[in-house]
Amino acid sequence: MALESPSPHAAPESLDPGIDALFNARRIAIVGASGREGNPFARPLQYLTEFGFDGDVYPVNPGYETLRGLPCFPDLASLPAPVDLALLMVPGRAAVELMPQVAAAGARAAVVFASGFSETGDEGVRLQAELTAAAREHGVRVIGPNCQGVLSTTHRLYGTFTAALELGPVRTGGLAYVGQSGAVGGSILSMAREQGIGISSWVSTGNQADLTTVEVARHLVELPETEVLALYLESAVGESEFRDLAARAQELDTSLIVLRSATSAAGAKAAASHTGAIVGDDGAYRVAAREHGVVEASDIDDLVRLAHAHLALPRSAGPSTVIVTTSGGAGSLAADKAHELGLTIEDLRPETQERLATLVPDFGAIDNPVDVTAQIFRSSEIDDFVEVCRIGCAAQEVDAIVIALTLVTGELAASMATALAELIPQVSKPVALVWAAAREQTVKGREILREAGVPVFDSSEQAMRAIASLRRVPAPVRPGGRPSGFDETVVRRLLDDLTGTVTESQAQEILAAAGIATPDARLVTDVAMAESLSLGTDRAYVVKIQAAGIAHKTERGGVRLGLDATEVAGVARTMLEDFAADDPQGVLVQEMVPAGVELIVGVTRTDGGLPLVTVGLGGTATELYADTATTFAPVDATRARALLLDLKAAPLLTGFRGSPALDVDAVADLVARVSHVADIAGPALRELEVNPVRVLDRAERPVLALDFLMTLERETA
Repeated sequence: MALESPSPHAAPESLDPGIDALFNARRIAIVGASGREGNPFARPLQYLTEFGFDGDVYPVNPGYETLRGLPCFPDLASLPAPVDLALLMVPGRAAVELMPQVAAAGARAAVVFASGFSETGDEGVRLQAELTAAAREHGVRVIGPNCQGVLSTTHRLYGTFTAALELGPVRTGGLAYVGQSGAVGGSILSMAREQGIGISSWVSTGNQADLTTVEVARHLVELPETEVLALYLESAVGESEFRDLAARAQELDTSLIVLRSATSAAGAKAAASHTGAIVGDDGAYRVAAREHGVVEASDIDDLVRLAHAHLALPRSAGPSTVIVTTSGGAGSLAADKAHELGLTIEDLRPETQERLATLVPDFGAIDNPVDVTAQIFRSSEIDDFVEVCRIGCAAQEVDAIVIALTLVTGELAASMATALAELIPQVSKPVALVWAAAREQTVKGREILREAGVPVFDSSEQAMRAIASLRRVPAPVRPGGRPSGFDETVVRRLLDDLTGTVTESQAQEILAAAGIATPDARLVTDVAMAESLSLGTDRAYVVKIQAAGIAHKTERGGVRLGLDATEVAGVARTMLEDFAADDPQGVLVQEMVPAGVELIVGVTRTDGGLPLVTVGLGGTATELYADTATTFAPVDATRARALLLDLKAAPLLTGFRGSPALDVDAVADLVARVSHVADIAGPALRELEVNPVRVLDRAERPVLALDFLMTLERETA
């Protein structure tokens, strides 16, 4: 008997019961409930009773005997039954002191609405720490403080005082929202209502004393009612936690849309390397977002529009987009925006154009954009235009459709809306409708589309952003093992003996064990050793200072190039004397390598963060050009090759203006090996940089690591 495939969503018992209580509570206590009309703290009780919460509500306030027709209890100990959730409408200190009683009442979660915590200064920080400690001691999960609460339409649970609900309960639907700011969350709730977007869950996390935005989101993404998950982030998030959320959303095919106002990782350190300067503090966020298909919103209204598109429209299979418009100018503007966003506007196939030619006037256009011209509406009929749209949607060469209407108004607008409201939901490809006309002239038409759940965009840019965001991103493939010939045992042993700044000379054995080729080199520790060197007279040499405190040797005058054998000893002597105050380990005497393409390969890691491997143009101009590509480490050679080919400078490797194609596979192999060294270094790694990597037009040793820097910070006992 075949086993049934498990649901991709987690079983309810696998979810945190404390977080689950926020959305599925059957009994709610409102501590500090108010009966004063107009008081925001009266709203949760008002919303729960008026909007049909299907559980029990227990107001708690010794100043009332009843509130809104319900018995009001003097304290939590007086409740007639255990509760699942406590809404604490009390001052901050009282919320902390109430935590043992909240737990004793059975609540697994509490919402602390009060302000006066970490947002107010040192005293508030201490009070918030007390709240967190008390909640954890008593096993209560906390939303807030300084928040506006939660809602879940599953049970019509409105545990919030947001004014966005003054017009009544929200429509049930597939959008789940989590964000710190209650005001931003309220705006999103209000604008979603206006667009006819249905909500499943909504949370304002406030100061995040316990539960964070990402932690709540990680719970919501598992719920089958969550079709689109929207986040507003205004403080740093844990890199691993966010990547896990993004990866899980991608696995479940749940759209994750993020609006953020803070871009740097908490505790990030400025790296001494070029790599750290290029990647930036929010590098891990950006990589996770790109690789796992996170949709990034630019503002509140953009988030709402994108959420609507992802709820209402199917995903696209590719970039090919057809534009059907009533105006050549509108079509041209839409095509420009499509190209900016990586969408393609290709000519339609001859058979598609032949079908269109029977409907579009001779002075129109049937290639792409398809311009029907305003003449198609001369008879005030919309049948021909709708048929043109239908043909565009049915074309096999098309992945997505943008319908750009201009001044289609009045009764014609209503007729058009009715027809498109019937057509668009039936199409298995995303269809974005742009309506460039005043709302007062298209009120009826827009209302028809709203009721049908069809998004309407006000500009071609909005529509094309939505279409571009609907493309699926394939999940990244992580390497299954170490590269061939990589001696992990030796690399691990050598790394375990190092801390602080690791110089190039110290890393020679590590690089050799990792299978990374370097120029022939010797460490010279004193003048006598320099004078006794046996050097070939048929080649040139490089002398480089080796000192833990010198990250950029060239800028300090610690590198001399193109020396002949007779010059090496004198330069080594002078360099050791000039840098004596830097406590040098010595100077490295290296064979000079022929000219070639120079790249940088670096790995950076913030405290508690994820390692990021970056490739780009190398040498001293690395930061000037900033032509780089970044992903999570480690990588295999296949992924490394894809990174290299993402560079604008990739033609320098593959062959440019008559220059020979270089060994890209060998470069990719080196990138992979560097990333695995960083992976073995683990959390101690702060930065690792090979800059430059010299790529040569030769069969033997075509790729060499010319310089190396690594910083390790190990925990002290």
